[in-house]
Amino acid sequence: MRLDGKTAVVTGGGRGIGEAIAMALAREGCSVAIPDVIVPNAEKVAEQIRGLGRDALAMHCDITDPQSVENAFVQVDQRWGKLDILVNNAGIAHSDLVVKTSLETWHRIMGVNLTGTFLCSQAALRRMLPAKSGRIISIASVAGQIGVRYAGAYTASKHGVMGLMRTIALETATSGITANAICPSWVQAPLLGQALSTISEKTTLTQDQARENLASETPQKRIIQPDEIAAAVVYLASDDARSLTGQSIGVCGGQVMH
Repeated sequence: MRLDGKTAVVTGGGRGIGEAIAMALAREGCSVAIPDVIVPNAEKVAEQIRGLGRDALAMHCDITDPQSVENAFVQVDQRWGKLDILVNNAGIAHSDLVVKTSLETWHRIMGVNLTGTFLCSQAALRRMLPAKSGRIISIASVAGQIGVRYAGAYTASKHGVMGLMRTIALETATSGITANAICPSWVQAPLLGQALSTISEKTTLTQDQARENLASETPQKRIIQPDEIAAAVVYLASDDARSLTGQSIGVCGGQVMH
């Protein structure tokens, strides 16, 4: 096991990509904390992790609220006394033209996707810097690398996540800490279901047709599976990736190539 004895926090780990990440980290030996706004989902995943013989902690956390974030990390301190890995996974999306996007929606998307990533990263750094060790892994998106129509707020927020990640990487480069991002294309997760419903409501396409169209955006013409994202997280969290910092890994079927 590559991560035996490590402690990880996976925000939004109660379902979808976050659940796959939390389970993959546990299989590699991690104890896992799961801060989520939907506690029953987090509890379900925590129970599955305990079934693997690993410790897990489910908790309520609103990552847009500084006090809620600090309370969550204090619980991690009290439970394990250290933090090795932070996965900034929690996120939301919205589909509309920029000209039709309300300021309320803009603030909501930025609050969760960017401010939440900032607050959790800051809390993690306060613990990792004294230890001179740690991994911060942010789940961004191909929307953090290119422009995406009908997703202005989401795209801007993920570009922000990428910039924040690179700055953290520079500021911690000699501190035993790495900061990297994973940039998926469409993933078989709840946000995909929301997108398919929206497309079907606003066009003449069925959800199956909409899914086929989204899959066709990648050269591989397929939807990414959550376990593929989780595998990349495990790699970035391991000692094998100790020289990788400030990087983005595109788990996107070739949609974005560098």
